[in-house]
Amino acid sequence: MTFSPELEKRFAEMAAKYPEGRQKACLIPMLMYAQDEVGHMTEELKEEVAKRLNISVLEVNEVVGYYTMMRKKRMGKTHLQICTNISCLLWDGDQLWERACQKLGIGHNEVTADGKISLEEVECIGACSWAPAIQVNYDFQHHVTPEQLDKLIDDLRNA
Repeated sequence: MTFSPELEKRFAEMAAKYPEGRQKACLIPMLMYAQDEVGHMTEELKEEVAKRLNISVLEVNEVVGYYTMMRKKRMGKTHLQICTNISCLLWDGDQLWERACQKLGIGHNEVTADGKISLEEVECIGACSWAPAIQVNYDFQHHVTPEQLDKLIDDLRNA
């Protein structure tokens, strides 16, 4: 499997930062960057990363199985995560979740028919002090109001 020249360069730069035999430390960032390019964790992607790091596919699968941010199926171009854990719940995070489901017409780990947006209810995104919080791909948004969520979804649909 080959990746874009930009990703190949990034992988080479990452691997060069570690001494021989210690490149396994690159596993999670390599998987995340590869996932961003490919869309989800394909068998081919996992095999390629294992080969590059000289580890077994089983070791890669252990990491992919553990971390929820490793996608086993293709998600939307934009992945919207809404926290409904206790801090966000106290600030109506559950209402944001319901609103997003209704507005998008999808539920947990589902993708809109056009493939633009996927939705995930998450337990915690580590932004309890700024509840309710959501994450759009890798960008956090804090103190989200229903009106802000509506605008965000409308903007994402029109992008």
